[in-house]
Amino acid sequence: MKVVISGYYGFNNVGDEAILFSMIQVLQKVEPGIDITVLSNDPAYTEKTYHVKAVNRWSVKEVYNALKRSDGLISGGGSLLQDETGIKSIPYYTGVIKLAQIAKKPVFIYAQGMGPIHKKISRMIVKNVLGETEITVRDLASKKLLETIGIRKPIEIVPDPVIGLNLENPGNTWFNAQSFTGKLVTVSVRDWPSEIDYKKKIAAALDSIADAENTVIFVPMHGEHDDKASRDTAALMKEKSYISPFNDSIEEKIALIGKSNLLLGMRLHALIFSAITYTPFIALSYDPKIEAFADIAGQPVAGSVVNGDWEASFLSKAMKAALEKEGDLSRNLRNRIEPLQDQATDTAVKSIHYLKRSTK
Repeated sequence: MKVVISGYYGFNNVGDEAILFSMIQVLQKVEPGIDITVLSNDPAYTEKTYHVKAVNRWSVKEVYNALKRSDGLISGGGSLLQDETGIKSIPYYTGVIKLAQIAKKPVFIYAQGMGPIHKKISRMIVKNVLGETEITVRDLASKKLLETIGIRKPIEIVPDPVIGLNLENPGNTWFNAQSFTGKLVTVSVRDWPSEIDYKKKIAAALDSIADAENTVIFVPMHGEHDDKASRDTAALMKEKSYISPFNDSIEEKIALIGKSNLLLGMRLHALIFSAITYTPFIALSYDPKIEAFADIAGQPVAGSVVNGDWEASFLSKAMKAALEKEGDLSRNLRNRIEPLQDQATDTAVKSIHYLKRSTK
């Protein structure tokens, strides 16, 4: 069987690369011998890293030829169909779906997070293109959004693919070379346009717990972009903190978060890495997807970085309380996440069955 996978791949974003990694892993598990081609911004990197085929996502000819040779397209996961961060995402990803439909290939929407979709034209495009696909989404808000814009076919809610990621004893070379003592608090921050000086608030809250008993470590999730955001925040702190290498592998970032006692996170997949290692987290939101996953995991959202509904003192108290109740919080998180880890495999099974059934 031959499939093409479309998503935000080859851009050095750890969250999206983790999605691809987990999808490839589970598809190969449920369909041994499957032939996978990824649409990538960096085909050479994708082929070397995941040992699959890859073509240039920007070449219409290469994309169309890959689709023609395939048994179908898997679109996702991640937040692909949204116009919050720019006007190009929806035209691009629906364009790939339309190419598959022109090539008369079935399309499976794989555990996507939908929206925000602000523009009327964007909603019309999504409604028209997705009407001829099989749809799974990763949260209730995404399902409701699609229903609101007029999708009438069944929409199934499934776990984010990364929840099903299976790693055996991942390690972190940088961490092992350190001599940290006490409890570890990992931090994922990103830049986001806001009138609130949220980095200053985060820094003040971290100062309140960074002492001989607690070590603060920043974990950049999107290469140099998050490395800069981490350094900007660390520079606002009075106490000492550490920043792990921004180019660590997916496995190394998961291992580091898994070794920590608490994660304070903005990036969705930092929260998911925390969840799959049963590490309690406190989220800071910049997008509805953060609240949606925190609700699934039963973990708190301290506030939003785009408004002033929280203070450093509140965040500080929340982190201290979480560290004191770490054992109970970790057990509760495990109870929430373990069933989802099994369900994540079911999404791959559904995608394979749908593509096979549609090509008969």
